[in-house]
Amino acid sequence: MTSLDKVKQRAEFDAKAHGYYLNPDPEFLLNLLEGLRKNEERYGYPSCPCRMATGEFEVDRDIICPCDYRDPDVEEHGTCYCCLFVDSGTYASKETSPIPERRPMEKQLRAYGIAGEGQPELKQEPSSMLMNIGTGRKILYCKQCGYVVFREEPPYVCPICRAKREMFAEVKARLFFSTGS
Repeated sequence: MTSLDKVKQRAEFDAKAHGYYLNPDPEFLLNLLEGLRKNEERYGYPSCPCRMATGEFEVDRDIICPCDYRDPDVEEHGTCYCCLFVDSGTYASKETSPIPERRPMEKQLRAYGIAGEGQPELKQEPSSMLMNIGTGRKILYCKQCGYVVFREEPPYVCPICRAKREMFAEVKARLFFSTGS
């Protein structure tokens, strides 16, 4: 089990090495670090706490913290997608705003179990995808910025726009199947 202190030390070391800072909001930072810790326990690697991982190292390699998208996000927007790493201006102002997702849609869909490499395909039975039987997980989205998460409960605060958990709603999906003609 990885301790929260170890996760924070790693993040601080990496931030300093690249001229970044960690998010200045202590409560928000704690939630992000806890997400990294949980993902490391769950998958064996610290995948980004604001993105859905598949549990397959090779597929998730681009979202292992610090993710491949961090540097261009910080350079362009002053913060990475989940706001863990920020530049000096963002650190000083303590102001962040939602930024676009850079991760390719193919990888995002694969993480949700609805597309594989190349052709889209279902990776699980449609009924379990729709209802998430036995997992208690739901697809939730932030009504303020559109951030999507797959978990049992919404986060206390949206990692992108900082909206409160009351701003999250469940995505109700319907799957349609054709028997062909």
